[in-house]
Amino acid sequence: MNAPDANATAEPLLLTRASAGVVHLTLNRPQQFNALSEQLLAQLAAELERIASDRSARVVVIGGTGKAFCAGHDLKQMRANPSLEYYQRLFADCARIMRRIQTLPQPVIARVHGIATAAGCQLVAMCDLAVAADGARFAVSGINAGLFCSSPSVGLSRNVGRKQAFEMLVTGEFIDAPTALARGLVNRVVALPDLDRAIDQLAATIVAKPALAVAMGKELFYRQIEMGTEAAYQLATHTMACNMIDEVAQEGVDAFISKRAPNWPPPR
Repeated sequence: MNAPDANATAEPLLLTRASAGVVHLTLNRPQQFNALSEQLLAQLAAELERIASDRSARVVVIGGTGKAFCAGHDLKQMRANPSLEYYQRLFADCARIMRRIQTLPQPVIARVHGIATAAGCQLVAMCDLAVAADGARFAVSGINAGLFCSSPSVGLSRNVGRKQAFEMLVTGEFIDAPTALARGLVNRVVALPDLDRAIDQLAATIVAKPALAVAMGKELFYRQIEMGTEAAYQLATHTMACNMIDEVAQEGVDAFISKRAPNWPPPR
C-alpha cells in the first residue's frame, strides 16, 4: 500500500486501513521532513491507544510522506519554548509513545523510505520490525547541534552493538541502509519501488498467525529481554504454559499432528 498523498489533508498524522487487519499510520508533515511536533506526538499517542484495543487491527505500519521518514523533534518549536519544564514534558511524552509501541499487542513495522534522524531513528529502533528502501539513511545527529541524542540512545543501543551505537551518537554521522541492516537496526532492505510490496508480504505473514500467540509472544519478548537469564526463563516457561493450554495452541498442535492446515479460532 503506497503512502497517502500529503496534499489530501493538512492533518499531521494520517490513518488508513488496508485489507486483512493492517493499519497504516503516516507522518504527514512533508515540508518539515515529518518532524515530531507536539500535535503530531499527541495524535500518534491517541491513535496507538485506539489501536491497542481494536481487535480487528493485527499489524501497524508507521511511515511518512514526502522525502523523509522522520527528522526527529521539531527544533523550531523547541526553541520557541526554552524552559526545562517544557523540554521535560516533551521528551517524556515522546518516550511514552516509544514505549507504547513496544507494549502494543500488535507488531509495529517501520516503513523507512528516506532519512531517519535523531528521534526519527529512535522511532525506527523502537518499532518491532523495520523495512527500509535502499536509499534510506539513518543518524542520531543531535551532537552536531550540541545536543547528545540521549533519548534516541535508549532504543538505538538495544538494537545495534554498543560501540557502533556510541560511534553514531558521538559523531552524528549517517549510515546507509545496508549498514543499518548489517548492524541490526532494520530487518530488510529493498529497492524503493518494492518497499510497499515487501511490507505487505511481511504483514500478511504475521496476520496469518493467531493473534493471541503473537500478542503473548510480543509481551514476553520485551519483558524477558530486560531481565536476568534466570528470571527470563521463569517468565518464559509460565507464558509458554499459558499459551499451550489455550485453544489456539491446542488447535495448532492438533493440526500439526493431523497434517492439516490449522483452523484458528477468531481473535478475542
